[in-house]
Amino acid sequence: MKKLLLGLLAGVTLSSFSGFAQAETTLRLTLQLPLTHPLGQNVASFKEEVERETNGEVKIEIFPSAQLFKDKDVPQAVASGAIEMGVASLTRFVGTVPAVDAFYVPFLFDSSDKIKAAAAPGSSIRKILDPAIEETGAKPLWYQAFGGAVVLTKGDKPIVVPEDAKGLKIRSFGATISDTIEAIGAAPTIMSGSKQFLAYQNGTVDAGMTGITAVQSRKLYEVMDYLTLTNHADIEFIVVINNDVWKALSDSERAIISKAGKRVEEELRTSIINKENAAREFLADKIKIIELTDEQRAVWKKSTASVVKAYVERAGARGQAIVTEAGKL
Repeated sequence: MKKLLLGLLAGVTLSSFSGFAQAETTLRLTLQLPLTHPLGQNVASFKEEVERETNGEVKIEIFPSAQLFKDKDVPQAVASGAIEMGVASLTRFVGTVPAVDAFYVPFLFDSSDKIKAAAAPGSSIRKILDPAIEETGAKPLWYQAFGGAVVLTKGDKPIVVPEDAKGLKIRSFGATISDTIEAIGAAPTIMSGSKQFLAYQNGTVDAGMTGITAVQSRKLYEVMDYLTLTNHADIEFIVVINNDVWKALSDSERAIISKAGKRVEEELRTSIINKENAAREFLADKIKIIELTDEQRAVWKKSTASVVKAYVERAGARGQAIVTEAGKL
């Protein structure tokens, strides 16, 4: 008889046939984005491979668009066993692992090659972050490339240089992004991605930071007027599984899940630039897109330089080690 010791986790069902005990494991996965988004498609591809390679003995049940948990609640929900798997912005782990905000430090990884090197499985950066995240009770399976951060603005005046943001309320999604917003003289308001549309529509905030693919999938172009391609930070999501659930799986099941995760991680990382370009083409006639000049980008770098120090102070030795490793890339 095959037993999965998953405690009180509700995602596992056991069925017996003709005197034989056969275990079917259902792993529920919470996702804040719709399945039509590249991250949703990425998870769907993972589900397909796992179910095929395990002959249906492991099933992945996806709950998209924050049906079960908001982004900010995913780390605790997975760690506690309230759900088996989850996808969240990497910055959502900042409360217990402040160093995760490395990818949101403005211009720390200032090229696509550096981002790819830093986020690669087994990189010097991931060797610092992944074990620390696992200590919270949620094992990292793979990272999901979301693309560069952009700035959305509503009204007559877009945010092109930091001076344009002074006094505005800007949607944030993490501590270091909030530091960036404060560095340019604005006030951050942290909210989940799923709440953006209504917040922009109702004027809860004046502007926001997100990724360009989300502008398309969440239809944010319907309620915002300008999109500035600052690309000041790299937005990373992470797929995690409850530690106890992971340990209770068989060796072959863990191998299949790891292999599928590695494949879809590489696929998304390789294709994210094309996906961002496709989103930009889609948005071309729906929102005014502003691309920074080299001079304007230099102003952004200078205005946000203090955020590195704030990050290291918050993240401690791990943060300093990551900044040092980033300089070697």
